[in-house]
Amino acid sequence: MKIATVFTILAGLTSLAMAQSPYSSSADFAKFAANLREQSLLKLEPQVIIPTQQGKTRYPWKTNIVTTVFWVGELAAQNNPVHNLSSSWDLNWKSSFGGYDDPNNRVGLPNGGSIPKAFVPKENPFYFALPYNDRERVGFKPEASKVIPWFNKEVAQRGTDESVCRNRWIAIRKNLPGGKQRICYAQWSDCGPFRTDHWEYVFGNDRPRWNLNSGAGLDVSPAVRDYLGISTTDVVDWCFVEWTDIPPGPWGEIGTNNHLVQARLRNPNRMYVQNQPTREKKTVTVEEPVVDVK
Repeated sequence: MKIATVFTILAGLTSLAMAQSPYSSSADFAKFAANLREQSLLKLEPQVIIPTQQGKTRYPWKTNIVTTVFWVGELAAQNNPVHNLSSSWDLNWKSSFGGYDDPNNRVGLPNGGSIPKAFVPKENPFYFALPYNDRERVGFKPEASKVIPWFNKEVAQRGTDESVCRNRWIAIRKNLPGGKQRICYAQWSDCGPFRTDHWEYVFGNDRPRWNLNSGAGLDVSPAVRDYLGISTTDVVDWCFVEWTDIPPGPWGEIGTNNHLVQARLRNPNRMYVQNQPTREKKTVTVEEPVVDVK
């Protein structure tokens, strides 16, 4: 059975609800439509994508990194000293995202991962945090231009002093029994855990420094957690990737900040394949996701 994307599902539910709704008031109809949407999503069996082949990478893998789960709207606690109502780059992160990214009350996406039951996020639900922020109150940190590989290119293209780290992509790899691997892709949306200055780890060869979360060096969202099947504290590998090198998947379906969504909106009839937009079109299968073809 061909499984529709989450956008196709959501687009069709309203018309279906109108036809089936026994309600007359707008409030009752809204409740009916929301329940119908949830039931339809839950009927779809998630497809877990387990890569069988891995391409070359231009950025090195960071291996065996302790990883924890965080979420938009999370309040401060003993092991989370700073709340996530805001991010390092967005004072109104919860509002920009669309609400509280409830880690427990979720709806599974058709091909893996999840979103909160209460709403469809405005931004990509596949997000992460690393312990570095390239920005200061005014301008960039002194080392940013020297240690961030894409710094000069991004600054030249943008012509502004906005963060060149925000919304960058990484591949996150979970090693499974039997030599198999599961890979997810996510966007950089906040800084942490605990630190915002450890460029030697994020862009260099250092290991994450010890902290209250067992030396965690990566925070991931509930959507990433559910796609990879990881626990609250787990161990994964990760590396930076260019968005043009990312294979199809649920990470490319939602979010105004999502480069893959933006590309489809600019040109819905064009196929973006592995950083080769001007070459002959190819079909990239999920069985052979390529992190980088160069």
